[in-house]
Amino acid sequence: MSRKYSALVCLIGLAGATGGVAVAESIRNEQVEQVSGYSWITIPRQQIVDGSREVLSLPEIPLKSEEVIRRIRALEMDWDIAANVYEPEDPKNIPTSPDGKKIGVLVLHGGSGDHRGKDKFARLLASRFGYKVVNMSYPGRLYLDDPSRDWPGDTIHTDGTVRTPIWKQGEHITPDQYDVVKDQEESRRRRWGTLTLACAKEGTTFYDRMAGWPVAHEVGGRELIETYLPEGEYSVYVHGHSTGGPMSMILTQRVSNIVGVLGMESSPFGSIYGQMTREIQGISEPWAMDFNCLRIRSWQDTARYYGYELIQEEGVDALARLAMIMEEVHESWNKGTRQPNFKAENILHFDSPAALAAAARATSKRLGLDSEMTESMVERYVGYLRELSGPGVKPVPPLILIITENSRDHDPEIYRKVYLPRYAAMNPAPDVTVYQFDAGIHGYSAAEEELPQGVAPMGMKLWHEAIIGGYFSPSR
Repeated sequence: MSRKYSALVCLIGLAGATGGVAVAESIRNEQVEQVSGYSWITIPRQQIVDGSREVLSLPEIPLKSEEVIRRIRALEMDWDIAANVYEPEDPKNIPTSPDGKKIGVLVLHGGSGDHRGKDKFARLLASRFGYKVVNMSYPGRLYLDDPSRDWPGDTIHTDGTVRTPIWKQGEHITPDQYDVVKDQEESRRRRWGTLTLACAKEGTTFYDRMAGWPVAHEVGGRELIETYLPEGEYSVYVHGHSTGGPMSMILTQRVSNIVGVLGMESSPFGSIYGQMTREIQGISEPWAMDFNCLRIRSWQDTARYYGYELIQEEGVDALARLAMIMEEVHESWNKGTRQPNFKAENILHFDSPAALAAAARATSKRLGLDSEMTESMVERYVGYLRELSGPGVKPVPPLILIITENSRDHDPEIYRKVYLPRYAAMNPAPDVTVYQFDAGIHGYSAAEEELPQGVAPMGMKLWHEAIIGGYFSPSR
């Protein structure tokens, strides 16, 4: 029996002590596929329904929560990093990992949102399992001008201007700082529709912020963990939904007390995702834009997920009600415009080393760095795309990866052909377990029949059993 399989059996066997007997016992041998370097476990729909009911029926632990806006200093600029922190009112309710440290989780949202989009998810994780959760926004995402944090209006305004980030309270990007560009390159248009971009002009605050935000994200994430989940007291597990995947993977080797990755519809390092888009989706340049071009989301972004999910549910018959579908897309989009719906992170998510290097050089030029320091800055930026390696470098920690039944970008072929071989090629290779759910969509908290909070509760249950069962323990 392999070390990994032994750990998996241990995980299943110990699940009874954490209230997981029914689910754990139903993971039969035929559901577990052992392949060199990883385990692949299929979870049937009924098991997901049962597990979800179990989690939702757990007694709620009283919580306290607070929004935090943390001012950090990065690249000689001030940045306001936003998050919400949740923890049990009684600290004794925070469980411990097998290493004796309290369990803390850093949550990162998907590509269109801010941390408010993960509020319900984070509260469920904290209130049912007792974890202390830090729910972080990417730099610039939270609307700091109003206590509601709701972004006003639509992303593309009738006068041709667009919505832009707020990286620092009181600082605003004015229309004279950017040009609006429409991109209709065929391969990108097939994926996203016409792209609307706000391309910052050199010499503006917008340009400097677009060049500097990757480092602000790293520094902000590190400082949030150091403040609210400090080393010595907490073992930290990270979860990033979709785009939040690569944004969280950046931190795994740069923060010493991050011990595991809790994946669910989570993209990998940007270089791995870029390989996927090239080899599986056939897009030669997944993101060919300059670093200073901010992507402005629109109803097309709702349509690209909605259309794929309808294909899985209704097949070609969906086209017979195309007019109704278009109405549904716009109705859904209009409900979501309070979220930020812009994205600077494509240069990381879609593997753009040239754009990251250009951002590093723009930052170095602003700071007046010499050639040697500039190349060091370039190495730092481009290093965000993949795992770090070499003597004395912290390894990538173990991963649990959950993929749903009706996901556009997270299907078994992608994992088997690209993602898992890339993890296996790392030195040292991290332990990886994949759970393939026979239910759910990319937005894993979306309700469906018998699953009022989607497949998210079942995902949390598997995470918890893995943590308590010692899957992430280095000594196992």
